Amino acid sequence: MALIQARLGSSRLPMKSLLCLRDYPLIDWVTRRLARATKLDGIMAAVPDTERDSVLLDHLRCRNVPCTTGPEDDVLARMVLAAKAADATLVVRVCADNPLIWGEAVDRLIAHYTLTRCHYAYNHIPRGNLWPDGLGAEILSRELLEELESKTSLPAQREHCLNYIWDNAANFRISTFDPAEPWLCRPEIKLDVDNPEDFRRLALRKIHPDMETRDIIRLFGQ
Repeated sequence: MALIQARLGSSRLPMKSLLCLRDYPLIDWVTRRLARATKLDGIMAAVPDTERDSVLLDHLRCRNVPCTTGPEDDVLARMVLAAKAADATLVVRVCADNPLIWGEAVDRLIAHYTLTRCHYAYNHIPRGNLWPDGLGAEILSRELLEELESKTSLPAQREHCLNYIWDNAANFRISTFDPAEPWLCRPEIKLDVDNPEDFRRLALRKIHPDMETRDIIRLFGQ
C-alpha cells in the first residue's frame, strides 16, 4: 500500500499540494504517476486534520483517492493511522512533493525490499545510490512503522516520520540500490519540489503527467 504524505501547511511553499504545475495540481501529478506502479495494492493519502487541509481532502476525495486524516505535526502518528485504515502489511511512503515520481521506480523498490528482506529500503533520494532525487519512494513494514511510533517521542522524529531509523541506523538493515540503466544514473538531478525555486524550475520546462521518465531525465539532465 502506498501512503502519500500530503499537506497544505508547508512553510517554504504554502499550499504546495494544490499549486498547479502545467495545468495540474502537484498532488494530481503524484497520484496519476504513482497509479502506474503495478506492485501496489492501493494508494491512500494521509492528510492533516486541520481546517486548512480540508480543502486538500475534498480535492482528493473528488478524484476518488482514499484518504485518512491525522495530526499535522505528528506525521508518524498520521502515517500509522493511515496504515491501519488501509490494513496495510507493507507501507510505501510517498511524499506529495515528488510530482515526477515513477511507478516503475516504486515497483523496483518493492521488488528489492522483498528480495533483500531488509527492515527499510529507499530509492527516493541519491543517498548511497545513483538515483535522481524525486523518482522513487521508501518502504517498510507496518509492524516496524508501529514500532517506531511506540519508541520515539522526539518531535523531530515524529514530524520526519522515518528519522528514527536513520538516527539509529546500526539497529536496522537499511538497503538501497542503483538503477539498472546508465541513462538513469543521474544523482545530480533534483526533481522534487521543496521551495519556490524548485517549483519554478519544473514549471519552466515542457513537462506533463504522462511524460516518459527517459524524456524527463533527458530534459533535466541537459
